[in-house]
Amino acid sequence: MKRPGSDGRETGEADGAPNRRPRLEDVAELVGLSPASVSLVLRNAPGPSAQTRERVLEAAGRIGYRPDRTASLLARRRSRVLGVTFDIRNSFHAELVENLYVAAEEVGYDLALSTLTRVRDEGQAVETLLDFRAEALVLLGTEIPAARLTALDRRLPVISVGRRVPAADLDVVRASDDEGLGRAVAHLVELGHRDIAFIDGGKGGIAGDRRRGYRTAMRAHRLSDRIRVLPGDHTEEAGARAAELLLAEDGLPSAVIACNDRCAVGVLSTLGQAGVSVPGTLSVVGYDDSLLSRLASFDLTTVSQNPEEQARHAVAAAVERLDDGRSAPREIVLTPRLMVRSTTGAPARAAGRHR
Repeated sequence: MKRPGSDGRETGEADGAPNRRPRLEDVAELVGLSPASVSLVLRNAPGPSAQTRERVLEAAGRIGYRPDRTASLLARRRSRVLGVTFDIRNSFHAELVENLYVAAEEVGYDLALSTLTRVRDEGQAVETLLDFRAEALVLLGTEIPAARLTALDRRLPVISVGRRVPAADLDVVRASDDEGLGRAVAHLVELGHRDIAFIDGGKGGIAGDRRRGYRTAMRAHRLSDRIRVLPGDHTEEAGARAAELLLAEDGLPSAVIACNDRCAVGVLSTLGQAGVSVPGTLSVVGYDDSLLSRLASFDLTTVSQNPEEQARHAVAAAVERLDDGRSAPREIVLTPRLMVRSTTGAPARAAGRHR
């Protein structure tokens, strides 16, 4: 839409270019200042008076001026942008990204996001961030091989969030998945459960750590003969398939721990359709404490990885590498917390068929 400027000229049409984007020079002309002075105001740099700042910001808002961020980045030697890869299907990643934005803004950095989808892998996501001049990479739940991560870290700082990468020399921020599964098993054992199954997360380092944590905890509670790992992955469909396997048997276990909240939701949905009471007949535990788990319709007992702390440490690690000159890799391991909700309770007194 065309708007008149202070001189009566329509700002939506200038220099013979209808509806062109308002420029810095247009703001400067409206307030009678040089483009350099206007730039100081818009960058919140010291110098201009409060009255001048008010005039410039009012004029910029009136004509709809917004800085050309791409041009601004190209004009500077540094972008101050952290590149983040995440899986668009992972609700826990969405929470991490939200917290990364907060942590980055506090230290004067911005984020560039590049997503993984069913048709776009992690390698493509990383290459996009490199093209956009990201100064460091924050990789959420990365499955890139350790050798490739090490090579990337030679080009720019790489921070792996969530995944333990012992074979690569780079920064890692993660929760202790072994300990998280241990807390879930201990909670169920304290309630009286002994027949506790685990739905696996499939391939990958994070899934492997959680699977090992389950096995270790079961052995620690002298339940080696009750260890049972069902095939699965990190989707609702995998949880539904695992629940169907259990429902087809003569008797259910008394409790199931899923590799993540999405998988646990698939279990809950399938059990609900089959008329199986949770936690009356079967207790269910997830992992991640995602927004999904907190919905009243699920109210899922789960393990929290503390996304706020992970995000804060990940950004701090990147800034230490970029601004403080730290070169030695560092691993930060956070303690997960068990979030007890309504999907766990004492086991039924008598085992038997669910139908």
